[in-house]
Amino acid sequence: MDDHRLKVFCTVAETKSFSKASEIIHLTQPAVSLQIQALEEIYETKLFDRSSSTVTLTPAGEILYKYAKQILSLYAQAEKEIAALTGLIKGSVRLGASTTIANYLLPSVISDFKKRNNRVRFHLLIGNTKRIVDHLNNGIISFGLVEGDVSKFKIKAEKVLKDELVVIVSPEHPFSNRKNISVSELVKEPFILREEGSGTRQIIENYLLKYGISVSDLNVTAVLGGTEAIKEAVEDGTGISIVSKWAVRREVSRGTLKMLPLKEERLLRDFSLIYRNTTFSSAESEFLEYLKRYEYERLFHKQR
Repeated sequence: MDDHRLKVFCTVAETKSFSKASEIIHLTQPAVSLQIQALEEIYETKLFDRSSSTVTLTPAGEILYKYAKQILSLYAQAEKEIAALTGLIKGSVRLGASTTIANYLLPSVISDFKKRNNRVRFHLLIGNTKRIVDHLNNGIISFGLVEGDVSKFKIKAEKVLKDELVVIVSPEHPFSNRKNISVSELVKEPFILREEGSGTRQIIENYLLKYGISVSDLNVTAVLGGTEAIKEAVEDGTGISIVSKWAVRREVSRGTLKMLPLKEERLLRDFSLIYRNTTFSSAESEFLEYLKRYEYERLFHKQR
């Protein structure tokens, strides 16, 4: 339960755009304008200044925005307390996730969550870390799950779990029976690399540089733009590569790929939860808590 017009109003105020607001709340732009017009008729004053290139609040709009946020927050709190009393969680979860998390972790997590909360609906947007941060800043999503360092972004972040990048080889490769592989051995093998600009590639490059190895030292046989393409190429014997262990858990369980940790030190990165505020719906709050306590490692082990 909430006042839909107030939600539309706050979304326009926060995005400073009728078109962005329509995307977030899944209404046409004319429908958004009608909602704002209805509010302006109730208060008999303009709530937005549309004269400049961006939409800004008028003094009356500033007052309404302050109280609208409080009202919507009270609605959300009431929903949470009633849900806690009845045990019935419903509503929508709007989140974004970077590719590895979205493709290889979240489907199982969401599926397990919905077994207990089947009335919750999910809207998942997928992109690189910067794109997910942009969606968060624009109010399109309530929170995100991203990989790597997010300290340069002015957002709140919590580390959820560690991801390990591992070397992958085909079962026919001479390394397939090894327990690990040294960094120095990578330069001797045909290597499949991610495209420039990839966050995964940047992490790999930084790791190699610690041991005096640059990309030019590698015997790069292919540069591919996605993990699925890399996995297929490795399975076909085109070369070896480095990917997230989560991306190959099914192939490892089926025996179509072998994964090897790096001998010198584990190549780790963080998967982090990012958000701007702490006002969430009951469905979002419940899922956030579920994410934080979820036993991720069992997903990998149950594939074996």
